[in-house]
Amino acid sequence: MEQRQTHSAETGPGLIAGLAGLAKNGFALLVSRIELASLELGEVRNNIARLLLVGVLGIVALWFALGCWTALIIVLAWDAMGWKILLIVAAAYSLLALGILLYARSMLDGDQLSMPATLNELRNDRDALL
Repeated sequence: MEQRQTHSAETGPGLIAGLAGLAKNGFALLVSRIELASLELGEVRNNIARLLLVGVLGIVALWFALGCWTALIIVLAWDAMGWKILLIVAAAYSLLALGILLYARSMLDGDQLSMPATLNELRNDRDALL
């Protein structure tokens, strides 16, 4: 009788207890990944809000500046150039719009809106499970 008790003590907790421990650890891993994702989403939300604010302020300032400068340039150059000044101003605004578009893309390409730590941990989890 004593041999059986010693033998069962040596084998460990058993299959059910092992599966319960595995499920517990898996749940803890899932909770930690959700917490990390929520922290990074908060950072992304702040970066998006900042980007939108800068964009709106830039657009408003740009419209006021463009309106004033356009009126001044057209009034000063109309006698000498006539309708051609409108063509030059339109080309200049097109180049300006292209520059602003490229600047906005560079802000987005800076990975300020991604979640690198969460994605890295999820890749590590996938690699560990496979």
